[in-house]
Amino acid sequence: MADWITRLFSFGSKLKNLPEKKEKAISGYGFYDWGKSAFETSVTVALLPGWYAYLFLESQGLTTSLGSITMTGDAVWSLSVAIATLIVAVVSPPFGVIADRRLIKIKWLKIMTYIGAGATFLLAFAPFFGDASWIWLMVMFLLANIGLNGAGVFYNSLLPHLGKEDEMDDISNRAFAYGYLGGGILLLIHMGLYLTFGVSIIPFCMATAGIWWYGFALLTFMWVPEPPIENEMEKLKFRKAAKFAVSEVAQTLRDVRKFPNLFLYMLAYFFFIDGINTVTALGGVFGTTVLGVTTTQLIITILAIQFVAAPSAVAFTKFAEAIGTKKALTVSIFGWVLLCFAALAFVPLELEEHEEHFILYEWDSSEKVYVVHVDYYTPEIAQKLEYEDNEFDEQAWAEEWKDFLPLEYSTKTKTQSWNYGDYDDNDEWVNFTKNLTGVTDAEIETFFASIDDTRFSASISGGSLDGSTNVGIDHPTNLGDGSIDFIPIWARDNIWAPLGMTVFFQFLLLGVMMGTLLGGSQGLSRSIFGQIIPETRSTEFFGFFGFFGKVAAFIGPTIYFFMAVMYDSRAGIFSIAVLLLIGLVLLYMVDVEAGRRDAEEEDKRIRKNLDELSDLDSIHNND
Repeated sequence: MADWITRLFSFGSKLKNLPEKKEKAISGYGFYDWGKSAFETSVTVALLPGWYAYLFLESQGLTTSLGSITMTGDAVWSLSVAIATLIVAVVSPPFGVIADRRLIKIKWLKIMTYIGAGATFLLAFAPFFGDASWIWLMVMFLLANIGLNGAGVFYNSLLPHLGKEDEMDDISNRAFAYGYLGGGILLLIHMGLYLTFGVSIIPFCMATAGIWWYGFALLTFMWVPEPPIENEMEKLKFRKAAKFAVSEVAQTLRDVRKFPNLFLYMLAYFFFIDGINTVTALGGVFGTTVLGVTTTQLIITILAIQFVAAPSAVAFTKFAEAIGTKKALTVSIFGWVLLCFAALAFVPLELEEHEEHFILYEWDSSEKVYVVHVDYYTPEIAQKLEYEDNEFDEQAWAEEWKDFLPLEYSTKTKTQSWNYGDYDDNDEWVNFTKNLTGVTDAEIETFFASIDDTRFSASISGGSLDGSTNVGIDHPTNLGDGSIDFIPIWARDNIWAPLGMTVFFQFLLLGVMMGTLLGGSQGLSRSIFGQIIPETRSTEFFGFFGFFGKVAAFIGPTIYFFMAVMYDSRAGIFSIAVLLLIGLVLLYMVDVEAGRRDAEEEDKRIRKNLDELSDLDSIHNND
């Protein structure tokens, strides 16, 4: 299988007739991306957001409180991502300094993989923690992100040692193509399992994602050699190593004048990768919580991203050969800006059909009574009603109107719950209905008016109230309160509604756009960096590359978090577009050729110093 995949991604590549060891090393490098992409697709973007949202909603309702701050599920999620990336950002540069002076790149890649893949596997145990299951998910997800981002420092630093400058676009983009295809294949398997077995299979999917990551990483550990180091530094105790690393990091920062284009590029990278990573990390949660797409629809979209991104990554290699790496990257980032503005316009179509609503009243002509039931297939379903904040108490509302809703009271949790009936032998919900005997039309109208303050929608079919509907203020289709809601309102009235384009197809369009741009932005940005850093200081500078990327990954979700809390989620997306624009302007100012020359001069200087030290050692030993 590995040989078949290697041949597949070698097709059309300019890297021909390579020595067997080098071809194996390049393939092994790609297989690490193949393995860890299972976490980035099935876990981070596809299955875990919906599962987390379900468990969070079941335990906390729509919001939870941290001190005096009330937060939604997507805000808590973004905060967890921010904390994990900040931890890695702080330790990346010192780690890089030591790794450039000792033969430990592969060793620490292994350690970080154990942490990341292990925590991914342990996500499967969340159901054992009851109401605290969402907390277990957050802790394991945080550890998995630390493993993923920590491994990235050492993994990326291997790139300059795998090929020459004119080969890096190909190697880098090829590795990302491996990742998109590998992650997509496992996600396709997970989707089949999810559609067959439902939510109950998600823990198994989490476990297999961890195994997939670790299993393919073994090929990396076997095939990618530890890059050689001239005059390896002796092993230091922790305190001395930390002191040395910090002093070297400080020296690197003082070297900014020696590498003006390198540091300008890192600053540009800081902004544009901030935007890209935030969109990819929070896109799934944005889709489920703001747009109301279902888990199945989310998985289909992520599959589209993966299978579009793989050939797009290879295509961007050809595009870069034709117009230059920097220009190709610029086109890609400009595309991300357009994508963010497009995301602002995505919105569910207004509810028109009776069956599109959540709470359904239907006239029973034989019994002369209204029957109420819940549309089980509507994505706004929550088993537990517990939406308490300063504006609305969902439990109190459900208690007040319990005779008008298909609810049951749980003696265990002391909360109202939507009742779909008892489980049948196949552990599937049986549809539940309630006859509203003795309830007058006037009382039903009063209940419908109460929906104004909720997140639900309701409709009546038949009888004297036929055609009556209401949609709550917090329903995904209800716009007007957000600071930039005029954008999705205009788009819905002038684009989506005339085309009959549902929110799922809008989200799918977003996914195809993301897939087209991912390979160009991620692969080429890493390639440019690999071309303008000294090979002799690759891990040190990739540590800073990781630092800038992780601090950016902290700031992006943090900005989104505050904008979502202060305004709304669409305001958060707008702020990410601004970050991308800043990165685009800074990238325009970078002189890549001058950066290559600076790196070559530094490599010559370091190798000359090492030769002089080696000569002194020889003289000393002879004496």
